[in-house]
Amino acid sequence: MNFGVREKGPDSKTEKQLKPVKKTSKLNANYRSDTEGVDDHRENILFEELVMRKIFFWIILLVVAVPVTAVEVGEPAPEFSLQASDGKSYTLSDFKDKQAVVIAWYPKAFTKGCTIECKSLAENGHLIREYDVTYFMASTDELEDNKKFADAQKADFPLLSDPSGAVAEAYGVKMPVLNMAKRVTFYIGKDGNILKVDEDIKPATSAEDMARTLGELGVAKK
Repeated sequence: MNFGVREKGPDSKTEKQLKPVKKTSKLNANYRSDTEGVDDHRENILFEELVMRKIFFWIILLVVAVPVTAVEVGEPAPEFSLQASDGKSYTLSDFKDKQAVVIAWYPKAFTKGCTIECKSLAENGHLIREYDVTYFMASTDELEDNKKFADAQKADFPLLSDPSGAVAEAYGVKMPVLNMAKRVTFYIGKDGNILKVDEDIKPATSAEDMARTLGELGVAKK
């Protein structure tokens, strides 16, 4: 006779055996949920890195792909009228039929390469001044930044400021996306035409190289 006490039988053993299975399944489900969350997080990070790499790649491609200069040797140099670090404004056409002009474009004031280039021109400018020429450095920096830069490097020549980048663009040296100029030097004759476009600038010997180039181009000495 059964008084409410359940007899142990095959069915009850099966129930006891199934209980751990149910708990294990629950743990496995939680584990899968946690690992899936980690995987999703990793996928998001990898996706973001991939997007940033593509953006960086296209920026570099634009910088490299665009032609370095918009003017060629023998063509008239684009006109400009810009303020300089010495407090004056300079207009290219004012030098026509009077003196040769050199414009050394540089990317950014106080950066390493530009500082080295400016120091070279300041410390060895006497080599350039042997020739009948006016020479400038030029950038898209604000005027006040170029004044500070010129003072810091003791530059005894004008640094032109083209903050809008319009003149740099006219010369074909403005970098795409960035409002910065490439490091390119233009030699302009008395007739206002381009004598040479130098894209291979060595900042440490800028003054010596500029003086040598002026001699090679036949620019008269003073």
